[in-house]
Amino acid sequence: MTTLRPFTCDDMFRFNFVNLDPLTETYGLTFYLQYMAHWPEYFQLTEAPGGEIMGYIMGKAEGHGANWHGHVTALSVAPDYRRLGLAAKLMSGLEEISEKKQAYFVDLFVRVSNTVAINMYKNLGYIIYRTVLEYYSGSPDEDAYDMRKSLSRDVDKLSVVPLTHPVRPEDIE
Repeated sequence: MTTLRPFTCDDMFRFNFVNLDPLTETYGLTFYLQYMAHWPEYFQLTEAPGGEIMGYIMGKAEGHGANWHGHVTALSVAPDYRRLGLAAKLMSGLEEISEKKQAYFVDLFVRVSNTVAINMYKNLGYIIYRTVLEYYSGSPDEDAYDMRKSLSRDVDKLSVVPLTHPVRPEDIE
C-alpha cells in the first residue's frame, strides 16, 4: 500500500532518482530545507511498501488579499510509478491544505512543451491562466503556463479568468 507522509530531512538523501526527469526542476539543498522549515504541511511524498520514494510535492502558501493562494513549486513522480494516480493524489492533498488555509486558488508553472503534465492538470480542473515568457532558463529559454484552479473561497471564480496577453517573469506578483 502506498503511504502519503511528510517529507523529512532524511528523505533529502533518498529522492534524487525521482528528479532524474529532464522536465523536473532540481534545486539546491538549502532551497528544499527552506520549504521544509516554512511550509512543512505543503512538502509531502508518496512511499512504496518497501520504503522507496515514489514521488513528492513541494509547495507553499503566498500572496495577500484575493491573491492569497497555494502554490505548487515542484511535483515529480519516479518513472516506475507513473500513471498510477500518484500525482493526482499529491495535488489533491495540496489543494486540501490550501482550502484549510482559506486560499482563493492553487497555481503552478509548467513548461509549454510538457503536454503530458498540462493535460493531467487540465483533467484535475486547472486552466491556463496566462503565459509567462522565457520563464525557464535553457538554450533557448522556454515559456511557461501559469495554471490555476479556484478553490471554494473564490465563489465568483475571479482568480481563474484567463489573461489575454503574456507576461514576463519580472511582472509576476
